[in-house]
Amino acid sequence: MARRSAFFISDRTGITSESMGEALLDQFEGVNFKRATYPFIDTPEKARAMVQIINAAAADSGLRPLVFTSIINDEIRSIIKNCDGLHLSFFDAFLGTIERELGLTARHSVGRTHGIGDTQRYDARMEAVNFSLNHDDGISGKDLKDADVILMGVSRSGKTPTCLYLALQYGIRAANYPLTPDDLESSDLPRMVKPYKHKLYGLTILPERLQAIRHERRPDSTYSQLNTCRREVSDAQAMFRAHGIPFTNTTDKSVEELAVSIMQACQLKRRF
Repeated sequence: MARRSAFFISDRTGITSESMGEALLDQFEGVNFKRATYPFIDTPEKARAMVQIINAAAADSGLRPLVFTSIINDEIRSIIKNCDGLHLSFFDAFLGTIERELGLTARHSVGRTHGIGDTQRYDARMEAVNFSLNHDDGISGKDLKDADVILMGVSRSGKTPTCLYLALQYGIRAANYPLTPDDLESSDLPRMVKPYKHKLYGLTILPERLQAIRHERRPDSTYSQLNTCRREVSDAQAMFRAHGIPFTNTTDKSVEELAVSIMQACQLKRRF
């Protein structure tokens, strides 16, 4: 399999260049990309050092590295452009077109998409994250009335990472409740979440996948046996159906896909 260097370079966190670059690289099979992310390349000195790194990778492999950048400063961007790689700038690609369409000149200053910038937006994110952490795995029923959504599912079905992603990316106050064997033996909803039925959303998973995840956590335990996983998943789905709780299967979904599915199904709106 061919091996090609791919650099994601930014004058800020690198999240934008990495996300957009990964989306493009994902379209190409048969290439083994050696990825490297370099955030905060925000001075000419750092840019020239970056060029040396790219050029060394090109010399070592004999192939031009792919260089994805989200750098707004013209001087720094022009230095990176002189590297021995294929330079792909998201600002070069889109900014001029948008300027012409709007009849306006962009401010050409470092963005605040992934910085604190707007303190109200930042505070909303942190408040949501703290809420999710304080209501993780049924730790507390306090203030559940303030939750936007309460995720239910058996242990290791993906509740915690989904809650945190919803909080961090959308400002959603997401709590989660783990369905225990005692809960699953009852035909009623768990007492803690029963008053908030309208906020419940279920997560399920293929028993085989659940067994593999649990085996990593507690190998050779009743908890990780396939029969246990099958029984718990079946009982959880029966509970969801009996009480009309919407649910989705997490087996083949990324946390990003799960979050969007939940936002749509529960008609939630981003807080910032």
